[in-house]
Amino acid sequence: IGSDVIFFWTIAYGFSIWLGEFLRDFLITRSEINILANVMEYKGYRVSMEFDAEDKIIVGRVLDIDDIIVFHGESVTQFEKAFHKSIDSYIKDCEKLNQKPDKPVSGRLMLRVDPKIHAAAIKKAAKSGVSLNKWAEGIFKAATAQ
Repeated sequence: IGSDVIFFWTIAYGFSIWLGEFLRDFLITRSEINILANVMEYKGYRVSMEFDAEDKIIVGRVLDIDDIIVFHGESVTQFEKAFHKSIDSYIKDCEKLNQKPDKPVSGRLMLRVDPKIHAAAIKKAAKSGVSLNKWAEGIFKAATAQ
């Protein structure tokens, strides 16, 4: 092995160590992201938090479900209690009505399809100039439009 190759691998290794330390220092956990995004989570449900300066309350709305669940609190502690109570009540009310409560979804979808269909979809997406994910999203959007 020549000295140029050893020098390159030494630099690449050093860079990978530096990059790992850099990312570890700057990556944040999901709970930290939730705090930064004014989002709280309970039983898989996420809620947005918005301060109403006029009424001096924190207003919450459950995210990523069709049903509308809103509540408020005068402090973070009251807000969190109201959030938990709202979700628990929502789940109990759905049970009383023999309905399944809406569940938040991640936006990730794993499908198993015939390999021929998979290949054809990849070709269609490429022909359309978009990724397979964007192409499939368009198909789902058109199929579920009301």
